[in-house]
Amino acid sequence: MAYRIHRACVLCQRVVTVKIMYRGLSVGVHPQSQTDFLKGAPHRKHPGVTNLKTVRLPEELQKAALAIIHGAEVPGLADKACRLTNFLWSRKRAPEDATLREKATSLEEALWKKAKEKEEDVDFQLLEAQITKKVLTELRKTTYRWSPMRYDEDLGVVYMAARLAGGYTAVKRALNEIKKRDPCFSPHSLLDFGSGLGTALWAGHSFWADTLKEMVCVDSSGAMNTIADRLLRGGSEEGEPVIEQVYFRQFLPVSPKMQFDLVVGAFSLSELGSQREREDVVHTLWRKTSSYLVLVENGTKEGHQILMDARNTLLQKQEKAAYDPRKPSVFAPCPHDSPCPKLAQLPLVPCNFPQAYIPLPLPGAPDRQTEKFSYLVLSRTASTTEEVNGGGPDWARLTAPVLRRPRHVHCQICCSSGDLKRVVVTAHRHGRDVYRCARSSEWGDQLPIIRPDDSASRSLD
Repeated sequence: MAYRIHRACVLCQRVVTVKIMYRGLSVGVHPQSQTDFLKGAPHRKHPGVTNLKTVRLPEELQKAALAIIHGAEVPGLADKACRLTNFLWSRKRAPEDATLREKATSLEEALWKKAKEKEEDVDFQLLEAQITKKVLTELRKTTYRWSPMRYDEDLGVVYMAARLAGGYTAVKRALNEIKKRDPCFSPHSLLDFGSGLGTALWAGHSFWADTLKEMVCVDSSGAMNTIADRLLRGGSEEGEPVIEQVYFRQFLPVSPKMQFDLVVGAFSLSELGSQREREDVVHTLWRKTSSYLVLVENGTKEGHQILMDARNTLLQKQEKAAYDPRKPSVFAPCPHDSPCPKLAQLPLVPCNFPQAYIPLPLPGAPDRQTEKFSYLVLSRTASTTEEVNGGGPDWARLTAPVLRRPRHVHCQICCSSGDLKRVVVTAHRHGRDVYRCARSSEWGDQLPIIRPDDSASRSLD
C-alpha cells in the first residue's frame, strides 16, 4: 500500500514537472521567458510598461487655467479652440527654397517642351512671360502657405483652452519613459524651449519636485510667458508661485558652458521656418543638455518627420568643436540608433503613440480624450539603456495596437536590430512570461525582444 502511494506521488510530480516545462518555465527551453526580466513585478506591470493611466492636469494648474479663461471672456471660445486645434494638427513645415526652385524648374521645362511640340512661330519673349506666369500660378496653388504663429493674450487663452491638457499629457508621457527606465535620474535643472504655457515645467515638476531647483522657460512670445507665469500664481498676477525658482526668457541662454540636466522642446521645432533653422536649434539644445534631451511633436507625418530629421542631425552631423564630447544615443522610443524602419517600410504611417487624458472641464468638452503624439528622447550616456535593462534581454517597442486573440497576440514591434516586424506571440513558442507580458502591454510599451529566427515573426518589407 505504501509502495503504491509512493509511486503515485512520483508520477504526479512528473506530470507537474512536464506541465511546468510545457508552459515555458524551464530555463533550458525558453531562457527569455524567465521572470528575471520581470524583476519581481507582475506581468501587467512589467518593466516595459511606460504608458500612463488617464492623465489629469494638476489641480492647481486646472484651477488657474479656468480662472484665466473665465476672466478673459473670449467670445466663441469653444469654436475658436476647435479651429485652432484642427489648424495646428494639419500644419505642415514651411517649404524649402531649394524645393521650390526644383519644382519651378521642372514645371518650366514641361511647359517649354509642350510649346515646342506645337511647332508654331511664336514670340519667344511673350511665350517666356506666359510660361513664367503659369509656373507662378501653379506654385501658388500647390505650395503650402506657411506663416509663423503670433500669440497675443487672446490667442494665448484660446490655445490654453485647446491644447493645455493635451500638451501636458504628451510631455508627461515622454518624461515618464525616463522616470520609469532610469529611476536614479534626479535632475536639478530644466530648460523648456518653446515653453508656451509651461506644460513641460509642470510635467517635470510632477516627477521630480524634490530635486528640481532651477527651471528656465524660453518662449519668443511675451504674452505666452505672461500667461505661463499667471498659471504658476493661481491665475492672478500677484499671487505666490506654486512652483518656485522658475525663470522666463525670450531667448536661449548664450553661454555654451551652461547646461541643464533635462532639456525639453515640445511642439516647438514645427514652429521654425526652415530645415537649417531647425538644425541650428537642435544643435543648440543638445549643447545645453547634460543628461536627456526630450523632443515632442504632433503625431502626424510632419511631426514624425521633423523628429527623425532632428535625430539624424544629432547622430550624423555631430559638431567638431563641442564643449561636451559625449555623443548622443537614442533612449526612446527607438530601441536602436539605426535609420527609422517605419519611414522606409511604411512612409505614409507616422510613428506615434496615444495617451488618454481628461481635458479642461469647459462647455462642450468631452469627459475623456486621447492625445496622439510623436516623441524622441536622446541621452548623453550611450550605456544608459543597457544599465536600465540590467543586462537582460533586449526590449522592442510596440508601434501599433496590440491585437489580443485566443491563446495568441499579434504585435508590431520595432527591434533593437533596426527592423520593423509583426510577431505572433504564443505561450508555447515564446514562453508563458513573454506571452502574458504581451497580453498586458499597450501600444507604446516595450516587450522582451523575440528571437530573430522565430518563424512566427516576419518583416514588414
